[in-house]
Amino acid sequence: MPELPEVESARQVVERGGLFRTIADVDDRDTYACRPHAPGDLRRALVGRTLTAAHRRGKSMWCDTSGRDGDEGPALGIHLGMSGRIFVSSAGGADLLVGGDYAGPRESPNPVKEEWYRFTLAFEDGGQLRLFDKRRLGRVRLDPDVDALGPDAELVGREEFRERVGRGSAPLKARLLDQSVVAGIGNLLADEVLWRARASPLKPAGELRAEELDELRRELRAAIRHAVRHGGVHTGEVVPHRTAGGHCPRCGAEMVRATVGGRTTWWCSAEQG
Repeated sequence: MPELPEVESARQVVERGGLFRTIADVDDRDTYACRPHAPGDLRRALVGRTLTAAHRRGKSMWCDTSGRDGDEGPALGIHLGMSGRIFVSSAGGADLLVGGDYAGPRESPNPVKEEWYRFTLAFEDGGQLRLFDKRRLGRVRLDPDVDALGPDAELVGREEFRERVGRGSAPLKARLLDQSVVAGIGNLLADEVLWRARASPLKPAGELRAEELDELRRELRAAIRHAVRHGGVHTGEVVPHRTAGGHCPRCGAEMVRATVGGRTTWWCSAEQG
């Protein structure tokens, strides 16, 4: 599914192109993507408002909305699911910004089927904000609850990272994947970060020294910056080598595969032993 870098790219697209534009209409007819809201619920809640800010914690994204008739606007939560993307067009629909799952500047934004657009905000100026989700696993809801999430993986401080990650007997990778510990790390990002830090995914998290946890956090932040800048977690250095017969791009040793934390995991047999 889209991991933190892909969701951050979608958030940036909303921030750059979707804020402070009056919402004239809403297409919320997809009852699966918009559950638990019934068709028309989101439209009634949002028409006449504007998006005023775009936020993210981990893989969750939501937008503040302006008040209407003196009330405070609801938050609009947008979850990208496994492969969702956000498209924002300018006034009249001329220019298009794209963010989300593996969205790069050279990628064609044109879908095969119109129904793959699961949710649409139509702005008064003629532009739109749309959730494109071929697999129909994304979600749109009002006032999403993010209280169960840990601190954002990009922003978590050193001491909090040490305290949250460096405890317990669970394998280190499983600890990183736990969204209540640190929010935003998915399977590919975890493998990339552990490879960068030369850390074993199997090592009990509570056995890491403070210096090892600090290095892990530094590499996590670096991997996120790289992925956001280059278009997604699939651009990580070790990701193309996560395959049978793959070799570590740093030392050439054979890559090892196992299941850790319920997820397929790859690591360098020499440097991450």
